[in-house]
Amino acid sequence: MQSRLTYIIFLLISVISYGQVNLSVTSDKSIYTARDIINLTIVLEIEGTDYNSQQTKLRLPDFSKFNLIGTGSITNGFMDPETNTVISQSVTRLALEPKQKGKVKIGSFLITINNKIYKTEPFDIFIKDVDKKASVAANYSKDVYLNMEVEDREVYQDEPTIAVLKVYSRNMDNLRKVKNIRLPKDNELDVYPVSFAKSEIDPSDFGNMSSQVLAIFLIFPNESGYVEVPGATASVSTFAGKNKIVSNKVKINVKKLPEDSPESFKNAVGNFKVSISNISKEKAEVKKPINVIVKVSGEGNLKSMELPKIAESPDYEIFAPKITSNVKTETTGMTGEILANYLVIPKKAGEISIKTENFSFFDPSKKEYIDLGQEVLHINAFSHDQVMESRTTVEKVNEYTNTFLETVNTPVLKTTSFKVKEKNRLHWNVLFINTAILIALFIAYLVFKNWQKKRRLQKISEPVKPLGSVAETEKEIREQLKTDVNDYFSYLENLKDKEDYQKFFQTYEELDSEVRNQYFQSSVEDFAGFLENYKGAAVAEEYRSLTQKIQIEKYAPVKSYEGMEMLLNSIVKLYSQISK
Repeated sequence: MQSRLTYIIFLLISVISYGQVNLSVTSDKSIYTARDIINLTIVLEIEGTDYNSQQTKLRLPDFSKFNLIGTGSITNGFMDPETNTVISQSVTRLALEPKQKGKVKIGSFLITINNKIYKTEPFDIFIKDVDKKASVAANYSKDVYLNMEVEDREVYQDEPTIAVLKVYSRNMDNLRKVKNIRLPKDNELDVYPVSFAKSEIDPSDFGNMSSQVLAIFLIFPNESGYVEVPGATASVSTFAGKNKIVSNKVKINVKKLPEDSPESFKNAVGNFKVSISNISKEKAEVKKPINVIVKVSGEGNLKSMELPKIAESPDYEIFAPKITSNVKTETTGMTGEILANYLVIPKKAGEISIKTENFSFFDPSKKEYIDLGQEVLHINAFSHDQVMESRTTVEKVNEYTNTFLETVNTPVLKTTSFKVKEKNRLHWNVLFINTAILIALFIAYLVFKNWQKKRRLQKISEPVKPLGSVAETEKEIREQLKTDVNDYFSYLENLKDKEDYQKFFQTYEELDSEVRNQYFQSSVEDFAGFLENYKGAAVAEEYRSLTQKIQIEKYAPVKSYEGMEMLLNSIVKLYSQISK
């Protein structure tokens, strides 16, 4: 009896020590047409440490009813935070082309690990006939599909990971017809584009299929656990319309942040610095507002993080800030700075300390929290009498003069009208000079008429130039209508320095109108669509974003010099690209 119990205990220990194996297969849909590509995703997950004894490769079922047109696989390893066990994951993708219609069975996939055979359950798919109306469109998009690849599938909460969206096709011409790219959207993810620039076409990246990179973007997961990234979408333009295509879904492991976070930690993940400064040019005066900037700079989740606020105090009054951002999304992450422009009104004279709230962030590279504490700005507020006493004589005279000119109505000065006295004496010199002028004008007229006659004869003798094509004519007209944007840039720079913001926005509207007329576009929406087709989706998105920023800044009650400077830099960068 004791020997049996010992045997059972050792058997349980051996079972626990072995890794748990999960093998599954999924298809992108269950009903296909005869011209569709069937995309199968096979996932092999091995949980535990004893997974090195994989004795066979993944064995495929009978594919005699299909054509295998492409394969690919990715292997990842990560730690499950709940069970503290190592999980090895291998993802294989197959692209099949059906040979027959009707109900078709896909058999089991097999693999042998630790002398045990694991297999998937067979399943059926249905292949229906192609709709005659969509036959023309199917010829162009039957073998086009998207694939989303995630660089790092194990990240912390609010830590970015890079994703690459590729398009595959056996027909290289179909890659040029893919448009209207839409990145994944989910409540548990923040997605920011890095680039929509299409790469060079790789003729043999995936079996016998060509590929091209369509987009690169950052994914910020804001929830821990296993998060599924939904597929990206695009459309294939054909003569019969547009066909929508969807990429694969990707599952990533989002690790929880350590629990020993300080009280000042909100959701900032990355590496940041905080500073506070007074940008008002005049002296701080009691009961008069000053502009205080709280700047957060660095790398991380800048657009979704909670910024440190100015702490409340009985010494001053604060108002809701105006937020401006200068952030870039790159393949290394999101970098830049966020500015919070506060209006602060001192309530008392003397030295005042303006403090920010405590701020801390989590650094994924060091795997620890960093507390930056408070940032303090010391200002010296003066009463109105003190400000008046500190002014120089010239400043007082200038203020008095300006007040006088603005408030006092000055009389209009009358000009004296002079009468020219008539002279009875005849001046022969004046007569001779006028006569010579008339003779010279008459001779010049005869010379001009003779030159005009010769030029008319020369034009008649010259051969008539052939008319160009519509595209050449349109290009010539566009060159004639081309706007010199550099003149506008210089004028906007001067208006920004003079802080004449009303004239600044009027001049920008003139610039935008002239550039749109140059490309024969009357409205902002039409021009954005034109840019998407001829300049790329990134330029069109940047134009829409700049238009929104202009409207927000135009009607903002308070405008900062730094915000206007960043706005001008965005205008110069965008319209320089458009005018190329």
